[in-house]
Amino acid sequence: MSVLIAIETVVIVLLTVLVAGLLRSHAEILRRLHAIDNGGEVDDSAAIPATIALGGTRGAPGVSGRRAADISGETLADDAIHVAITGTSHRTLLAFLSSNCLTCREFWDAFARPDELALPPDMRVVAVVKDAHEESITALREVAPRGLAVVMSSAAWDAYEVPGSPYFVLVDGAAGRVEGEGTGATWPQVRNLIVQAGGDAADARSGRSGAAREARIDRELLAHGIRPGDPLLYHDGPDT
Repeated sequence: MSVLIAIETVVIVLLTVLVAGLLRSHAEILRRLHAIDNGGEVDDSAAIPATIALGGTRGAPGVSGRRAADISGETLADDAIHVAITGTSHRTLLAFLSSNCLTCREFWDAFARPDELALPPDMRVVAVVKDAHEESITALREVAPRGLAVVMSSAAWDAYEVPGSPYFVLVDGAAGRVEGEGTGATWPQVRNLIVQAGGDAADARSGRSGAAREARIDRELLAHGIRPGDPLLYHDGPDT
């Protein structure tokens, strides 16, 4: 009898070790899949969906969205800089870009024409790249337009949990909250989604209905010269 008990004990121990090993292997596989899916930069060879999530992907809508953070780092001229994102009367669009991201060139070029950005008057743009040792400063100086605030800050990428570039975060400075965040392949896609995300956050705070929200979006689009049938309303652009 004692021999059988000993054998059963050994079998139970071996099964326990086997199950633990399988669980660890499963966790490692999930971790690596997550890293492949979300880590690093956006694959420029694949189509980038235009998505901006109201309130951010990690927070609730409007004023209940996740908290924003000020940004400190260096300029492309190696000067220390601090950008106030919270506690301001305006909104800030943080554009997380990179020197080695092909899709980002679309946005660097767009920011070189500020009069054509068609953003609401209460919104400013700040480009955020990683620290100098993770970027090509020469390349950034070539693509960054004069007049655009550019901050080198890997800490900001961590604070806003940026999955890759290009990536955009819209912050309500007065509330100190993220109104929306996401990515897109072109500036018109991102701009229209930003306008919608900001308006949706305002609607959520005021309790406006879906019909009122739709009417407000129509007014904003018309104010920017975008009418029904405009190619900018379609992600794939005009028919060819």
